[in-house]
Amino acid sequence: MASAVKRSGGGVLEGMYRMIMRRTPVYVTFVVVGAFLGERAVDYGVRSLWDHNNVGKRYEDISVLGQRPTE
Repeated sequence: MASAVKRSGGGVLEGMYRMIMRRTPVYVTFVVVGAFLGERAVDYGVRSLWDHNNVGKRYEDISVLGQRPTE
């Protein structure tokens, strides 16, 4: 009753293996580029969240800092 059925299309992971992980140089390039883009995305997200939470408290937002009193 239990017959072995071969899937011709394969799954998502099998397709990813065929395209990316089969060759080592392609896989290493994928990991390095992914790490770089992931780091940039996290950096942008954290920086924008920090700027949003600290509006008016930053050095650039306070107009009297760095100015000499007028005589």
